[in-house]
Amino acid sequence: MPDLLANLNPEQLAAVTLPNEPALILAGAGSGKTRVLITRIAWLIQQGFASPPTILAVTFTNKAAKEMMARLTAMMPIDTRGMWIGTFHGLCNRMLRAHFRDAGLPQTFQILDTSDQLSAIKRLMKGLNIDDEKYPAKNLQYFINNAKEQGLRPKDVDATDSFNMKFVELYAAYEQQCQREGVVDFPELLLRCYELLAHNPPLRAHYQARFRNILVDEFQDTNKLQYAWLKMLAGEHNAIFAVGDDDQSIYAFRGANVGNMHDFEREYHVRNMIKLEQNYRSHGHILDTANFLIAKNSRRLGKNLRTDAGHGEPVRVYEAATDTQEAAWIVEEIKAMIHAGSARGEIAILYRSNAQSRTIEHTLVNAGIAYRVYGGLRFFERQEVKHALAYLRLIDNPNDDTAFARVVNFPTRGIGARSIEQLADAARLYNCSMAAAVPYVMGKAGSSIGAFAQLIAKMRAETQQMSLPETVEYVVRASGLATHYENEREGQDRLENLQEVVNAAAAFVQEEGYGLDTPARSIPLRPGATNAPEIGLATDDPSVDVLDPESPADPAQNPDTMTPLAGFLSHASLEAGDNQAQAGQDAVQLMTVHAAKGLEFMAVFITGLEEGLFPHENSAQESDGLEEERRLAYVAITRAKERLYLSFAQSRMLHGQTRYNIRSRFFDELPEGSLKWLTPKVEAGARWGGRSDNAGWGRDWFARPDKERAAYADPDAGKPLPAFANSQRAADTGFKVGQAVFHNKFGEGTVIGLEGAGADARAQVRFKRHGEKWLALAVAKLQAVE
Repeated sequence: MPDLLANLNPEQLAAVTLPNEPALILAGAGSGKTRVLITRIAWLIQQGFASPPTILAVTFTNKAAKEMMARLTAMMPIDTRGMWIGTFHGLCNRMLRAHFRDAGLPQTFQILDTSDQLSAIKRLMKGLNIDDEKYPAKNLQYFINNAKEQGLRPKDVDATDSFNMKFVELYAAYEQQCQREGVVDFPELLLRCYELLAHNPPLRAHYQARFRNILVDEFQDTNKLQYAWLKMLAGEHNAIFAVGDDDQSIYAFRGANVGNMHDFEREYHVRNMIKLEQNYRSHGHILDTANFLIAKNSRRLGKNLRTDAGHGEPVRVYEAATDTQEAAWIVEEIKAMIHAGSARGEIAILYRSNAQSRTIEHTLVNAGIAYRVYGGLRFFERQEVKHALAYLRLIDNPNDDTAFARVVNFPTRGIGARSIEQLADAARLYNCSMAAAVPYVMGKAGSSIGAFAQLIAKMRAETQQMSLPETVEYVVRASGLATHYENEREGQDRLENLQEVVNAAAAFVQEEGYGLDTPARSIPLRPGATNAPEIGLATDDPSVDVLDPESPADPAQNPDTMTPLAGFLSHASLEAGDNQAQAGQDAVQLMTVHAAKGLEFMAVFITGLEEGLFPHENSAQESDGLEEERRLAYVAITRAKERLYLSFAQSRMLHGQTRYNIRSRFFDELPEGSLKWLTPKVEAGARWGGRSDNAGWGRDWFARPDKERAAYADPDAGKPLPAFANSQRAADTGFKVGQAVFHNKFGEGTVIGLEGAGADARAQVRFKRHGEKWLALAVAKLQAVE
């Protein structure tokens, strides 16, 4: 027999050889927890304490389950056929298939994935004539799944208002529909299996007698029902061997309950809690950074990671003036690493919000560095972004059938597939575009499609004189996209991405040198350029052939003849299409911190470490919110093996506005001895006239005149002002406080505040009908009223 215990460290050895009683293994990041779990199973079998059919091991992904099985069979020659290793849903499905009659299911029951479930809910609501604007299908889906994960059937849900009472009624109708059709959704698998065991004592006794050894991976990610299911199987005599890390519990938004670890320790009187603190992934400075940070969390079981690999390189910290500068610095560092021989795939860029990726992606594309968005789509490939671009394409060209088909019924307008087929048939019959064929479709279908065509026409008219960023912002609202995602309980990321399209448009206008006030759909006249005739139009100049590809009228040869909107749409298509060219290449990895859990890289960049972004502004409003954000930062830090970068920006374009930020409070919780500031660190408070909770702002702070530095803070207001917020700089904007102004969208207003300079200048305006708004003067077409 192989020596299974060779090369285990003392803590791993103690965990593997524990007696058969409830145990909690606190496994730190990179501490070899998977190895411990697999070796524990092999050791139990080798020593005769268990046989394969008595073992049930639960993981959270199918990939982890397959890896566990493969490593187990490679470790020792055993027959694993009787062993149950899988995810919660996979194991429950297996049990329900074996006992479908007892569970009240047909033998051939089918499983609905998330999208299938949503379609079933929409079909139900349509059949019951439910107003999907008042009761959005997505919200009902969330309500049903949340209730099931709490172990609640419709009769058990406590509904205190008419809205939730309606949801309970629809929940009951949905259950009846699923039962009638012989289908189950993912949460139903677990709830139905739990009820099967709870209501059938002989069956429960059978499985409790069989599974004497229950092992659970990622225990910190279990929800209420999953823990209840485990306890049901364990009964009073079986041992649960739980492996997890409360410091890496980052899925509260999915229902994960980190408190299950504390409850397990208390309810099972756990005597054996072993901490795996030896880290085999990261160097010392990285681990010290992680340890110092997570130590600030009060509700944790506690452990301290250590390594024998030495301190390694210090953690590099960079302060940028803007998010664009931050992205440029990241790319320069990556270039240097690649030049030194590092593989692109060993470099990861992590961000708190998906919307942050757009600026980074753009900079990587310009630098010609291949990249891949892990666990997600590149910015211009995301669903909501493609929807917004489709509307913009229709404004630029109403005869674009692909864009028309994409959004004619999104957000939903009651235009079904049959109506679209009728429109397509009419377009083919009359040899015209779908938009041109709208008048040929009669009846209700024609009325609904006609209303959509009128919406596009209205948007074309309204945006005639708007700049590109204003056009994008208007379209996002007028199309209904923003309202649609606002009504989705989990639509915040999509809303942020839609706002980032506005930012992308503003950046494009500046980078391409278009006039900031140039209407999006007019050919701009740039400094030193002359407007050539449009393609297909006559010209008085006999030397110019407008159909000649070498003609200055050809947009491919002369970008001055492209409208800002056309140029932006081309830019978006090219950046999205670049993904195909990079497929299969060694590529830099981009991802959210949530997606990074379980992965490791030679070098890691953690970006956007600013108050309101990381930690996220929502964390202040949620119970345990800040501690979860700290756990999220801990997970990000511990992804790095050799090199770690932390960065933040003084200003960042988010939600369509320039935001002036202070560095994350997490910097004050890190060990100074492990950090190397690439930009001089200004002591907290210096930048803001004595405020101790804010950070310094750049390498030239102390080089500025005392008078100018004093002007950065307003002692009377008791709050900080953004960079260059003094009277002289404000005067350079051409506006003054108290001045009457006019905006094409918001109407008449009065300037009540000014800040910034040049491209970063902003004005705070109180509009008569729209309240107070901050406007970026480089983008917004704000006019002074005499």
